[in-house]
Amino acid sequence: MSAGLRRFVAAVPPPSSPEGQAPAAPRGVPAASAQAAGEDSCGFCAAGVPAAHGHVADIEASSLMCACRACYLLFTHSQAGRGRYRSVPDRYLSDPGRPLSVADWDALEIPVGLAFFFRRSADGAAAAFYPSPAGATQCRLDLTAWDRIAASHPLIGAAAPDVEAILVSRGPLDRGAAECFLVPVDTCYELAGRVRLLWRGFDGGAQARRSIAEFLDGVRARARDLSQEP
Repeated sequence: MSAGLRRFVAAVPPPSSPEGQAPAAPRGVPAASAQAAGEDSCGFCAAGVPAAHGHVADIEASSLMCACRACYLLFTHSQAGRGRYRSVPDRYLSDPGRPLSVADWDALEIPVGLAFFFRRSADGAAAAFYPSPAGATQCRLDLTAWDRIAASHPLIGAAAPDVEAILVSRGPLDRGAAECFLVPVDTCYELAGRVRLLWRGFDGGAQARRSIAEFLDGVRARARDLSQEP
């Protein structure tokens, strides 16, 4: 990201319901030097971190923590911190050969054209959220339909629980399919932060639409084909 995630998501609250709870916006342990400079700080060692820094998921608390490079690398191992903490990967993937069809999208009954989905490792359940003027908002997900779609789309199954998400953009109806990407979960909170910060009126306004379009262009540019994964 060209700027720190916090400038997009600092004001985004976590969902009010613990059921299907999404990770909260990143948090950092305050450090005097970092605060003085208006910077983020590492949630583990309190060292100041640059704008482009990694995040670590606290699996038990369903939250994301800003992390310096050293702490981020520490939690790339699944058993570090007794499995409670897990670094958010930075991979972006797509599977252009298997797009979600109009029928797939309609079966999910998502009320908007842009949403993200992720699984929790605690129970394996999937949850759906969409960016809104109120932040990351949970929506009802037909789990039977989701499981059926996931069975025929390897990209969905490739997402790591808690730290990666499936971002789906319905786009214009004349495209005939929905774009689908595997992204870091903190990327979804950048998107939610953009929407909350910029949304105006009923349709969001030109600035919000432009920001969302730029965000999706960035995701497209970074996404590698799933078939190229080792």
